[in-house]
Amino acid sequence: MYKRQKTSWLGENWPVLVGAVVFLIAIGFGGWGAWRLFAPVSGDPRAEIGSLKREQARLRDDTEQLRQRVATLSRSDQISRDANRDLQGAIADRDEEIAGLRADVAFYERLVGATATRHGLTVHALKVQQQNGPAWHFIGTLTQNLNRGAISDGTLTLTLEGTREGKLQKLAWNDLRQQATAPGIVYSFKYFQQVEGDIFLPAGLTPVKVTVRLQPRSGAAIEQSFTWAEAQRGQTVAE
Repeated sequence: MYKRQKTSWLGENWPVLVGAVVFLIAIGFGGWGAWRLFAPVSGDPRAEIGSLKREQARLRDDTEQLRQRVATLSRSDQISRDANRDLQGAIADRDEEIAGLRADVAFYERLVGATATRHGLTVHALKVQQQNGPAWHFIGTLTQNLNRGAISDGTLTLTLEGTREGKLQKLAWNDLRQQATAPGIVYSFKYFQQVEGDIFLPAGLTPVKVTVRLQPRSGAAIEQSFTWAEAQRGQTVAE
């Protein structure tokens, strides 16, 4: 009788074992390949790109900080410039004020000081300044210290000489005021007074000389002439 030969478990399952071993080896090689593909190793372009991106972000932050610092410094510099300009303007205004006060002190000393020269009614200064169109505003400073305490009163008028179209032209008070019978400007003072008014110059006239005429209530008239340039500067007779 034929007997069935017994076989071992390994002999019966060796194909399965071989397949499992091959499968494990394949998984191992696949994992190693994936690690080699995605791991950031030295010289890997992806690692370098990541590093460059981080450096670029850092540079952007540094640039923004520098930009903010420049803006702050620029603003501070502008504030300093504005403050310096305001200070220079204040100094200039103060210097002008001091100069004006010194001029006033000198004026009063010449007028009422112990060593002041005595003089009668006179036109100490004349100042003209252009207004709108043909109008000019004038300020005449009148003084006297001969008769202290006495009142000087009367009227002030102006006459003007100039050229137009190459010809000499003289304008009377009525012409300058554009009135047929313009009254003079009244003055009345003890030591000094500033008398103001407006005159009107015809178109095309170039002023050359202006004369102030004082007509006291009693006594002879007094005249004082100024060049137009002197009148624009407000120059006094003592200058």
